[in-house]
Amino acid sequence: MKILLTGATGYVGKRLLPVLIKNGHHVICGVRDMNRFSPPVSIRPFIDIIQVDFLDTKSLAHIPSDIDAAYYLIHSMSSSNEYEKLEEQAANNFVEALRATSVKHVIYLSGIVNEDSLSKHLKSRKNVENILQEGSFALTTLRAGIIMGSGSASFEIIRDLVEKLPIMIAPKWLNTKCQPIGIQDVLLFLEKSLLNEKVYHQNFDIGGSDILTYKEMLLGFAKFRKLSRRIYIVPVMTPRLSSYWLYFVTSTSYNLAVSLVESMKVEVVCRNRKLNDILTIEPEAYTKTLRRAFTKIDGNQIVSSWKDSQVSGVKRFNISDFIDVPTFGCFKDIRERKVISQEKVIQKIWSIGGDTGWYHADILWKIRGFIDKLFGGVGLRRGRTNITSLESGDALDFWRVLYADKEEGRLLLFAEMKLPGEAWLEFKIKEDLLLQTATFRPHGILGRLYWYSVLPFHGIIFKGMINKITER
Repeated sequence: MKILLTGATGYVGKRLLPVLIKNGHHVICGVRDMNRFSPPVSIRPFIDIIQVDFLDTKSLAHIPSDIDAAYYLIHSMSSSNEYEKLEEQAANNFVEALRATSVKHVIYLSGIVNEDSLSKHLKSRKNVENILQEGSFALTTLRAGIIMGSGSASFEIIRDLVEKLPIMIAPKWLNTKCQPIGIQDVLLFLEKSLLNEKVYHQNFDIGGSDILTYKEMLLGFAKFRKLSRRIYIVPVMTPRLSSYWLYFVTSTSYNLAVSLVESMKVEVVCRNRKLNDILTIEPEAYTKTLRRAFTKIDGNQIVSSWKDSQVSGVKRFNISDFIDVPTFGCFKDIRERKVISQEKVIQKIWSIGGDTGWYHADILWKIRGFIDKLFGGVGLRRGRTNITSLESGDALDFWRVLYADKEEGRLLLFAEMKLPGEAWLEFKIKEDLLLQTATFRPHGILGRLYWYSVLPFHGIIFKGMINKITER
């Protein structure tokens, strides 16, 4: 079967792709930016990649007409304050585009929307479902609550809170009930629902075997990690204060924190277990999903992370727009050092950031990350998905990977921190030299003042960094 997979670069899409290929399907990977998608060489014979943006009707002509089914894994939460309109527009364009195809079945992964009073985010999810129901295909909506797995937003936020805070003064929404589900079970529901006529024209809630409050989830996580934690609920904490609390303690962006806080006031508990019986699936318990997640983390086998999606940053951009580093009107800090062992230098470059740090003056990097957080940026808490590999589109602390080629010996990063301009950091091996170039394109006088204000620190940071990378 030929399957259209939208959101192929997203957290769920990246994990669903190999499952579909294993089942013998040919997958059309719909991506908004081709430069953000680097599938393994082993699966490329079984996929086609199309550049399609459902907010751009011209790009929809790239969708082949002979598809049999499609997965709708698109969302715009936190990418804009007007994400409701964007999600509505994308859904309408998707429905119209698929009228010109032979698609029989569409599966939409949504959120649990059983309460009368819903958050802005969950209302938008339900609205998208209503739009998709008007399509010329059979729609199956899988409504999930909190998705837990290595690299998922919920997992990483809980991990940040539990591992960083021995004592938590928390808002009352921590008493809200939810039904977390492991990513493996989500993939199983998505897989078994495909072209299954028993689930056509229906919506189903999917969740794990445990119904817990957010407080119980945090304490359960702490118990699993053998950490002693205390949580005290305060009756009065405004949504804005709650959002700041989540934003400063975890690696989430502020816009995403606002959306999450609004949604966490709403109970997300499954209505029934109907789909479990239809597809003969028995979802795992919360503790088992944690065990599975940490097995992946300990083995450095995280397939995808929410941090690598644009939702984790504050800028929405195409990599192709910034992969050519400008020269005109830019300030540059260029340094070079002789390389004794190319292999060791490349290994160091590809391990940079995250827990490894930046090799020199890490305290200055941390201060810069804290300042970035104060001004609404991403800070340094995103870290990195994989400790040894980097791909285009990956998040790397407050940078985004634009280009990464070990054989060529070139790594290009673009700054996602709050800046009065645009910044690039490039490492490039040329013969027996390592060239390290920091480029800044200022926006107006403020940008120029910023460059000169941080210039004294460049001699410390960039000189020390290249020395450490090339030392014996």
